[in-house]
This record gives sequence, C-alpha cells and structure tokens, in this order.
Amino acid sequence: MATAKPQGPSAEEIEERRSAMRLCAEATRTELAAALQALAPVPAAGDLRRPETGLVMLRGRAGGDGAAFNLGEASVVRAAIRLEGGGTGFAYHLGRDAARARQAAILDALWQQPARRQAVEAALAPVAARLAAEAALAARQTAATRVNFFTMVRGED
Repeated sequence: MATAKPQGPSAEEIEERRSAMRLCAEATRTELAAALQALAPVPAAGDLRRPETGLVMLRGRAGGDGAAFNLGEASVVRAAIRLEGGGTGFAYHLGRDAARARQAAILDALWQQPARRQAVEAALAPVAARLAAEAALAARQTAATRVNFFTMVRGED
C-alpha cells in the first residue's frame, strides 16, 4: 500500500516567501515595528533560540568570474521564534541588531499563516515602495551619465 508523501510549499509560495523575507531584510527597525503595529494584535512570540550574533565569511571573485577568495568577515544576527499559535519564523540580518532580526522573524511567522499573508504583504508595502524609489533614483542617476556613441557627430562629415 502506497503512502502519500506530505506536500511541501509550491515553487510559487517559496518565491513569495523569499520576496517577503527580502523586504524584511531590507527594512529598517522602524519600518519593521510599523509593520508589526499595522498587524496588531500579534500573538506572543517565544524564542526557539534566542537571537545570536556571529560571523560569516564573505567570498569574492576577481573580475566576477575569477578564482574565489576570502574577502573578509561580516557580523550577522539570526533569530528563530515560535508564535503562541504554533507558527515558526526565522530571520538572518547583517549587523548586530538582534531586535530587528526578531521582528523580521515574527513577520516571517505571520506571513506563513495563509489568513494573514495578504495583511503582512500590505504592511510591508511601504518598504517595497521605498526600495523601488531608491532603485529608480539609482537608475536615473546612472542614465544621466550614459553616453550614446552612435549619436555623436563625427568630424569627417
């Protein structure tokens, strides 16, 4: 008799979670606090493992495709929480801000609850808007320095 394997998240859900976690990673502590405030009431969260600070090795490549080398180390903090209702959330952040990582882990746990997913995404919308505005500004600044050599007048005409 064949037993059915438990179904994991779909590729689409994985990508959506990755997107939400990216917003949490890019958000400031104030933006994360505002997102949690917008989602109130939030269930109590206990630490599966209290936030820990450690180091990760940064690797680089000469020219982008050369041999890999160790560039240096960077501080990173991780948080793992369990919500009162049983959901778990995880977050890793560059730096040493344990409170920020814990807030992001809570948002991750809330996002995993299908009933709250849209609310979490709406609460993170200001972060997405800020990141889009920063990317647009960088694109405009880069475009302002672009030279189109095909439109330059040649001296031989």
